[in-house]
This record gives sequence, C-alpha cells and structure tokens, in this order.
Amino acid sequence: MAEGDLGTRQRWLTITLAICVLLASALLGAAGALLLVGAERSGETSPNSADVGFAQDMARHHEQGVAMASLARERSRDVDIRQLGFDIERGQTEQMGRMRGWLGLWSQPTAPGGGHMSWMTSAGGHPRHSESHADTDRPIMPGMATPSELERLRSMAGPEFDTFFLQLMIRHHQGGAPMMREAVARAAVGETRNLAARMLEAQTAEVDVMTRMLTERGGAPLPPPT
Repeated sequence: MAEGDLGTRQRWLTITLAICVLLASALLGAAGALLLVGAERSGETSPNSADVGFAQDMARHHEQGVAMASLARERSRDVDIRQLGFDIERGQTEQMGRMRGWLGLWSQPTAPGGGHMSWMTSAGGHPRHSESHADTDRPIMPGMATPSELERLRSMAGPEFDTFFLQLMIRHHQGGAPMMREAVARAAVGETRNLAARMLEAQTAEVDVMTRMLTERGGAPLPPPT
C-alpha cells in the first residue's frame, strides 16, 4: 500500500472514530432526555447556574460552529473538508437543539442575562466574556471567530479556504473546551455533565484530526484562545 493511501486510510479511521463518538452521544442523549424530563417533573433534580449557563453559552458557541461547518460543506472542493463540515454541522446542530430544549424545560431564556460565561466567573473560574458595543470586531466568547474573520472566510475559495477553515475550527473547538470542563465539574444535572463530557471527548478527537489535515495542507494552527 502506498504511503499516501495509508495516510488517507489512517486519517479517515480517526474521523470515523470521532463520528462514532458523536453518534453514541446522540443516542445516549436521547435516552437521557427522557430521564431528565422525568426527574424534572418529580422535582428530583434542579439545574444550577452551571447547567443553565453551559446550555445557554454552548448553544450560542455552537451556532457559529454550525455556520462555519455549513460553509465548508457547501463551498470546499476538498472531499475531506466537505465531509468534516457535514459531520460537525450535524453533530453540533443536534447538541444545540438538545441544550435549548433543556432551557425550555427549565423555563430559562436561551441567552444569559448577565453576560456570556458569567456563570464561570461566579465559581472563581475564567474571566467573564460578553459582547462589546464599543468593539464590534471581537469574539463573543473565546475561540469564536470575529466578524472580520468570518467575512474573510466567506471571501475565500479553494485551498486557501480549506486552510483558514481548519484554523478557525480548531481554535473554535479549543475555545469551547473550558466551558465543557466546567460543566463536567459543576453541573447539577447528570445529563448536562454527560453531554459536556462527550462533547469534550469528541471535539478533542476532532482537533487532532483537523491539526493533521492542516499540516498536510501546509498550514499551522492559529494561537490558542486565551
């Protein structure tokens, strides 16, 4: 077997494993949603600030991930990039819907009232991030692309698009990881913790895959979010 064929086979094996993690998460989440509804109705479990804040902020974070993945699926001419975009779009759309369903069940708004990631600050964790009206070209939360970066991505085509997409999506995944870890550590509802843990596992695998894909295309990751 040629070295290039072996590398392609290994890369797709890794992508397949990541997809399996996402599918397993979806199946477990469907069963867990039924348990969550029953628990909420009986009053056995009450969501805390970490449950609510994670669902609000991670759903918003996912919105941008889905938008970028959709661009990759529709516009890239690279079959690997298109498949990656499809997988991320499908997985994060399902997760986003589930989290917003929880918020409705908990009678909570879809957007935080005290600024993005304020639930993490209240636990002595990470600095609070929120939208700024003074600076319109800053990310809403760590790892998210700025408006100018998104506009730049939309203006690109071919290998240039593929490289920048991978750079933005790697950083996007990295930026969401602290929220996932915080939810695993602090959320009161078991399904919130389970979803956050599975997101972290799947996105860590995807970052590894995307980093290799980026290297193969002659690119390098952007500085990680702070």
